[in-house]
Amino acid sequence: MKKKLLPFIAAASMVLAACSIQTEQDANNPGEGSDVSQNVETTEKTTIEILGTSSNETDMNVLRDQLMKNGFNVELNTQPDYASFTAQKDAGNYDLAVSSWTTVTGNPDYAVRSLFISEGDNSYVNDPEVDALINEAALETPEDYTETYKELEDLLVTENAYLFPLYTSLKAQAFNKDVLNPDSIRLSKSRAFAWEPVSFNDESLNDAETLMLTQTMGNLTSLDPIKGNDGSINQLNTNMYVRLVNLTDDDQIISDGSLSYNHAIAEGNSDYYFVLRDDINFARVENGQAVDTGELVSGQDVIFSLNRAKDPNSVPDHRTYSLHEHIDTVELVTDLSELEEAQLSDGSGTVLEALEADLAEPIKNVVEGVDEVDNASGNYQVIKMTTTEPFPQVLNYLAHQSAGIVSQKQVESINTYEVESFNPDTDIAYGDQRAVTEGSTYDNHLYASGPYIMIQKNDYEATFQKNPAYMVEDEHAPKIANVTVRFIADSDSALSALRAGEIHLLYGLTETKYEVVESDEKLQLQSMPSNGVTYMQFNPEGRDISESADLRKAILYSINQEDLSAAYNGQKLKAYSTLSPMVDTGNELNADPAKVEEFYEAYLETAE
Repeated sequence: MKKKLLPFIAAASMVLAACSIQTEQDANNPGEGSDVSQNVETTEKTTIEILGTSSNETDMNVLRDQLMKNGFNVELNTQPDYASFTAQKDAGNYDLAVSSWTTVTGNPDYAVRSLFISEGDNSYVNDPEVDALINEAALETPEDYTETYKELEDLLVTENAYLFPLYTSLKAQAFNKDVLNPDSIRLSKSRAFAWEPVSFNDESLNDAETLMLTQTMGNLTSLDPIKGNDGSINQLNTNMYVRLVNLTDDDQIISDGSLSYNHAIAEGNSDYYFVLRDDINFARVENGQAVDTGELVSGQDVIFSLNRAKDPNSVPDHRTYSLHEHIDTVELVTDLSELEEAQLSDGSGTVLEALEADLAEPIKNVVEGVDEVDNASGNYQVIKMTTTEPFPQVLNYLAHQSAGIVSQKQVESINTYEVESFNPDTDIAYGDQRAVTEGSTYDNHLYASGPYIMIQKNDYEATFQKNPAYMVEDEHAPKIANVTVRFIADSDSALSALRAGEIHLLYGLTETKYEVVESDEKLQLQSMPSNGVTYMQFNPEGRDISESADLRKAILYSINQEDLSAAYNGQKLKAYSTLSPMVDTGNELNADPAKVEEFYEAYLETAE
């Protein structure tokens, strides 16, 4: 069975809530306050090893308490950081691993495909029935897919306990309202934090002062958007590479602020059209400054970027190809009559009419050559993307950072290695963090199509400058010239830095710290339900839990989500799977000691 790592581990450091968490001694010797069922006789059960990071400490302690109450022995394998967690996971030193997944594209297919489909980028499940339901639901509209996703959840959780849901988190950020203009700060349910609209209260500081941000991870997977899909690079790559479409704060697909003025879906839901804007050039770094390359982010770059995004063999360690496997062909439209004749999927008119909506100049010609592009004269490049089958959710994937547009010229000039013989010790691929790290390896080769470009990084922070040729005369042009992202692994330290004025905004605030922010007059809190679900995955190889669904279900029904929420001041929401924030299937997990005993007895009988 294929084993891969989940790319995103809950990064917020959690504070233990003494009122709801017992010590190990208390858990082994429940006293008067114990809520162990008096009607179910628990038996001494097998030992369960739970792997997590120090940031998962609250979850791990609550889970240990719950499992011990149901008769399990529990060992906690708590690692200090993501790298050591990964090493332990690769070595198979766990039964259950505390993990998290955030559906950053806002569509349910993303919530399950990579994680659970056989041979998915991050899948530890190999089940043809699961595969079939994922693929069936992907082709359905929201009006039809709820029942299919319910069947999928029943397979994943109820019948097989392939995952152990813990909770859905709120998404929150806090910022210094005395420094930053509150009206310029966006909080989006799915997409990463957008830098370009942010402004200081005193707009005269936008060019002179640096916007100070933070993130937990300083070891960056890759600044090539298709080679990383985790918390180390999602926000960074989202702000460095423009995409064909964007997500609104409530997960609607829009062209605003993207590479396209407009997009259209043709009849049949397999052909997608995008009319490209001509006011974005690639930026590069020269003598420590962001400069305009003079090279248009063109339709040719779009074709190159999406073709490599869908090809699992285009780069070593490609981590996002499954998000784009429904792309069949990407090409430039060369005949205007195609747009005039193609009808929209909703029957409201032609593709041409939709693409021309609100354009300053109508589309007079569709051109292929970059030197022919001149939107002011009506000469546009139009991209046509065709999917392997009708797949409306493809647009959500085009809003993901992995669909960021890279420079064909620059990537091909850097990636001169053979993929099959790539040696990470000697070959530096496009986006390798060594190319932007201070010291002997520094040779910044990045070409950014988005509003910002990374200048350099070290162990403590990364610095960025705005792309001087990004929508210069448009409302979406970046406001602040310089951005620094400090790497602060501990959330308490990050909050202290915010309160001390060392950073201006803290993205990803844990629920137990809301009151601290609200009590500070200079800070403002923003929060909303997120698409982030924390759960446990099981070790698919070499453990009793790997082979026994009954043992897994005995563990599943030991989980009390209300206790978990109580450890976060009641701010966690219930979850049944990674789909829960987007699709209401009606499924709900309730702790049940009787089912724990029933399934554990079934496990023992099978084991004998």
